[in-house]
Amino acid sequence: MAKQKIRIKIRSFDHKVIDEAARLILETAEKTGAIVMGPIPLPTDIEKFTVLKSTFVHKNARDQYEMRTHKRLIDITETTSATIEELSNLSLPSGVDIEIKMIMEAGEDSATKKPAKKATKKASK
Repeated sequence: MAKQKIRIKIRSFDHKVIDEAARLILETAEKTGAIVMGPIPLPTDIEKFTVLKSTFVHKNARDQYEMRTHKRLIDITETTSATIEELSNLSLPSGVDIEIKMIMEAGEDSATKKPAKKATKKASK
């Protein structure tokens, strides 16, 4: 028996926007009767840049900037066609990058008692 699972990865530079997007996805999935695990906060990527204030003199005068990328992970199990349709029609705030993977997991074989292999299908929005 194959089970369908949806894994959603959300990325944004603003933590308030990413939390709002995660809340919208949770409400939509729970409204259709799916089981939701998450949002799980993943480690924040921090890129640091150092820029000289002057081009020729005053080499010790520098500005430092950083860009933080916040990430969240949401797993949705026991999905129906209504869940997938509602998630595809969902309008998220601007500044949010979303990646959706549909994972088909096969159940255990009754004769060999070994778990079957996972098959993944990737879709991004």
